[in-house]
Amino acid sequence: MKLEFIFVPSAFKHGVTQDDIFHAHKTRIFEGPLDGYENKYAFVGFNLAGNPIEVFYNPIGDDTIKVFHAMSSRDDVIEQIR
Repeated sequence: MKLEFIFVPSAFKHGVTQDDIFHAHKTRIFEGPLDGYENKYAFVGFNLAGNPIEVFYNPIGDDTIKVFHAMSSRDDVIEQIR
């Protein structure tokens, strides 16, 4: 089953592109729920330039996610993954 992505405008606020997000999902090194939030998840993967990005999303059913935030990964996020 192929995962469908829905994007809201805020997902691109920090200059991350759809292609970067797709690539980050394919190369993700972490994925899980956001602590303290219901129905909010994150994954960290690599953009097309090979830099780590963090992507926040809401799952919609079993085969769709709504991406609402994406940006270069912050150092504290990378440290938590390690």
